[in-house]
Amino acid sequence: MEIDGRDFLNTPPTKTVRFGGSVVATLAKYKQGDLQQYELLKHQLSDPDIKDGQIINWLQEFRSCVTLLGKDHEHLIHTILRLPWLGRSPAVIEEYLAFLGNLVSAQTVFLCACLKMVVSHFIPSKAPFGCSVDSPPQTNMKLALDCSGVSFCPHSTSHFLVPILNEKFPFVQKSSRTLECYVHNLLRVTVYIPTIQRDVLEIVIGKMLKIDVSAPRASIEEAEERSMQHRSELTEEGLFDMDEDEAGEQGSGLTAHPMAEKLDSLMMVTMSYIRDSCLPKGALDVERTKELFRDLLSIFDKLILPTHASCHVQYILFYLCSFRVALAEAFLEHLWKVFQNPSFAPVLRQAAAGYIGSLLARASFLPVVTVRACVDLLVQWIHGYIDSLDAGGRQACCDVTLHGPFYTACQAVFYALIFRHRAILEVNMKKGLAYLQGLNLERVVMCQLNPLNVCLPAVINLFAAFTRKYQVAFCYTVIEKNNRQMLPVVRSSNAGGSVATNTNPLDSFFPFDPYLLKRSSSVIQPLYQVWEEAEDSEEGRSMDEEDDFLNKETPHSDPRIMGMTPGSYDRAFPCSPCSVGSPPVGFP
Repeated sequence: MEIDGRDFLNTPPTKTVRFGGSVVATLAKYKQGDLQQYELLKHQLSDPDIKDGQIINWLQEFRSCVTLLGKDHEHLIHTILRLPWLGRSPAVIEEYLAFLGNLVSAQTVFLCACLKMVVSHFIPSKAPFGCSVDSPPQTNMKLALDCSGVSFCPHSTSHFLVPILNEKFPFVQKSSRTLECYVHNLLRVTVYIPTIQRDVLEIVIGKMLKIDVSAPRASIEEAEERSMQHRSELTEEGLFDMDEDEAGEQGSGLTAHPMAEKLDSLMMVTMSYIRDSCLPKGALDVERTKELFRDLLSIFDKLILPTHASCHVQYILFYLCSFRVALAEAFLEHLWKVFQNPSFAPVLRQAAAGYIGSLLARASFLPVVTVRACVDLLVQWIHGYIDSLDAGGRQACCDVTLHGPFYTACQAVFYALIFRHRAILEVNMKKGLAYLQGLNLERVVMCQLNPLNVCLPAVINLFAAFTRKYQVAFCYTVIEKNNRQMLPVVRSSNAGGSVATNTNPLDSFFPFDPYLLKRSSSVIQPLYQVWEEAEDSEEGRSMDEEDDFLNKETPHSDPRIMGMTPGSYDRAFPCSPCSVGSPPVGFP
């Protein structure tokens, strides 16, 4: 037997019964010290089987007496904030959001509690935003944030919201899915509250850096080698019979580095956000891009530049700079100002030089004219440094503490020219050779500071090969002398003495070494200058024997990159109601 479309005999009755008096009466009794009905009210609100009609009735009553709810009713408010309002009917969602707006308007003391409730739904363990079939996921998030104070007190709300966003960030040990969903929703908040964009990006990039340094390049490479070996063994046993694309997807999960997989997902989400922010309709939004660039540059100075040996997070700037040459030039100019300013710590100046050399070498979107202009600046500074030493009339030694910026500038020039000398010469061989010879690199390699004895051997060998080929400089005489005499490289100590240092005295790293994360590499690969084997065997042999970090094969990956504007995920990936509002499980 059916009544109103419901099997009456086999379905439990709809809950409409409530116990106790009205909310106003209950609050009055609570004020007089009678707690019975107050506790009964909290118990009914905590009922896991509470129905939509009950929630609506309660919320309407609470809205009518919201001015009576004060600090003394904190436990009651927290009970209301724990109501399962997401995934309910549109009427419940509408009533709940209206209650939030009334509550925060009348009782700002509960602002943080409301914001924490909203942010708690950013991860998939909670009911995700947008379970309502009638509303896109972004609508409920925006309404919830607006009703929590964003619309009528944006400055104070933002002041409280940012620390909550940081506090609620999942531990990096959580699953890739959890981290990905949280960052996705975190970045989406900036669409509705643009004033906190820099703060939000700083939170995201700071967490990504922690993951990045915990997954060093060597460990990712080892995991990849194990994955390939395992895949090969399965193939030989006939247990891995699939096409190349399937093999790449399945094989990457066999023994892949878990932290690298998490970072890969977050890099994909972050670069998607950058793309959709700067290219909302396929065309560059210049003002929006400038604003984002300024925010990221500030975060770069604060977090990325001082972090030694991060492998991938810095590619966020690399990707943004690819949108327009002017952005890349602005980034290079900023790095140059850091490098040549003696008020900065030497370690930061050296890091800036490393970024300059690595970007010039690896960014395929940089035109030759930009490369030459930057090399000119570095070489002029190097010659000026040599001039100042020669004018002093004192003999200098290879001390990386005293002369660290000089050596990193030399290595940046050597490294950039290793990769880009062919492009310089291809434009016009005669003019290109005249340009290289005009740099007077012979004086640099022959100076008393002896940079060929300090820079990385792999870089020196490749630099020596191409400079001899084009008769730009003759490095092998100096290299042989260094090898024969075993000239020491020292590092000054705080006590005033000096100690011999190791085979990498500059503690060098190249920020834009080959990108190892599989999925997000599809974004970087088209922008990346890979090493091209030299035609003469000597340069090619130096590469194979000595410079493994320059000869990494860029990994293949899924070519998709998702959007971050409101609705873009939902248009691209139809998904079930239970996962709406977070990146779909199949997110590339």
